[in-house]
Amino acid sequence: MHDCPLALVLKKKEDDVMQAVEIHDYARQLWEAHGLKAIAEAAQKARSFEERGESERARNWRRIEAVLLEMRGPHRS
Repeated sequence: MHDCPLALVLKKKEDDVMQAVEIHDYARQLWEAHGLKAIAEAAQKARSFEERGESERARNWRRIEAVLLEMRGPHRS
């Protein structure tokens, strides 16, 4: 028995939402533990995974980095 295409699309969207929640939770924990240094840590991890060709893990770390940048707020000079 095959899943209906709509069911597959809905499952993918549910997975994406869950992953987004997990990304935000992890970013918040990283921020609480490391403050501004968390941004650099996330960027370094993303780059490391990119260099090793692990694109999915790199993409997740770039998403974490983006959330951390939002948490930091606008850059002021």
